[in-house]
Amino acid sequence: MSAREFFIWLSTLSPFLEIVVIVGVFLAVVALILFFVEIAPRKGRVYTYIRLAACIAGPAFVFWFLQSYQWAIASAAVFGLLFFFLDKRAKDGQGSLFQLWGFLTPAIALILVGLVVPTIQTFIQAFMNSSSTQFIGFANFEWVFTNPQNVRIIVNTLLWVLIAPIVSTSAGLAYAYFIDKTRGEKYYKILVFMPMAISFVGASIIWRFMYTARPEGQNQIGLLNQIIVWFGGEPYNFLADDPWNSLWLIVVFIWIQTGFAMVVLSAAIKGVPTEQLEAAELDGTNGWQKFFNVIVPGIRPALIVVLTTISIASLKVFDIVRTMTAGANNTSVLANEMYTQFKNFEAGRSAAYAVILFILVVPLVVYNAVQLKKQREIR
Repeated sequence: MSAREFFIWLSTLSPFLEIVVIVGVFLAVVALILFFVEIAPRKGRVYTYIRLAACIAGPAFVFWFLQSYQWAIASAAVFGLLFFFLDKRAKDGQGSLFQLWGFLTPAIALILVGLVVPTIQTFIQAFMNSSSTQFIGFANFEWVFTNPQNVRIIVNTLLWVLIAPIVSTSAGLAYAYFIDKTRGEKYYKILVFMPMAISFVGASIIWRFMYTARPEGQNQIGLLNQIIVWFGGEPYNFLADDPWNSLWLIVVFIWIQTGFAMVVLSAAIKGVPTEQLEAAELDGTNGWQKFFNVIVPGIRPALIVVLTTISIASLKVFDIVRTMTAGANNTSVLANEMYTQFKNFEAGRSAAYAVILFILVVPLVVYNAVQLKKQREIR
């Protein structure tokens, strides 16, 4: 049975049998990894025979599964070389080096396949035409930075990065500090953290209904417009009022991320040494002075992590914009436009947006890594 025949056969089974087969294959893969990590490198004649049998059984299985002599020969070479080193290593110990590589290899392979290779392909594609058949240099980037609409998209993205992280972190910090050690603290925190349990798409749908506006004189189904009408105002189309519509989209993001900031900063506040707080009280500081001179410096590492994390998330925001406006009325951002260009079969321009987004994210990631390294050195 070839791989193709196996998947065709799998598709003919009932869903419950498919689950059983898939779980069985997963357990077989886990057993294979454990074999290479724990059993194969061991010392002794018995394990030497096991390694020899694996050198034969491995290529035989590859030939049966793929129905290919070439793959069987290649796998025989790989198996033979691998078990040769395993056998050599087993004479000196339990094969700790192979245990290390056994655990690291799946992660390294996933990083290469899912991150490194696509990144290189995207960078190359950014300098190609829409069909990726001809090198056109910086033409895609020139189109991005010379088109007024594209410049507005970049400005919108920077607006997200400037407003969302600062407001989310400030609100989360204020909430974490002022309800710290108060009665019912955990219930208040649950209420703020609940939006984090909702996906960006789910939150966008909720807020789109909140913002919905109907013509004057009709029943308003949007909560905010109904409140406006109750106070004698006219229905306001939140998502069509340029440039304020981008701000109303950012509100949704802040609503979600404030819970994340609050939880992380609350844990950091509880970690501030009580000796510092008591010393500040003995010096006669008031609440604001204690907050700015003791609490904030004490949780600086956590503040940096929260700010950079939310900044990276705001740079990559896609779901909220795509679900609520699809980029209409000048609300598009880099990630949304990247998808739009790809959907329009403009692979080169889409890749150019991806590269710009990558370049904007990298400094934040590097800064976060540097700060974490400094914290480890201090400890």
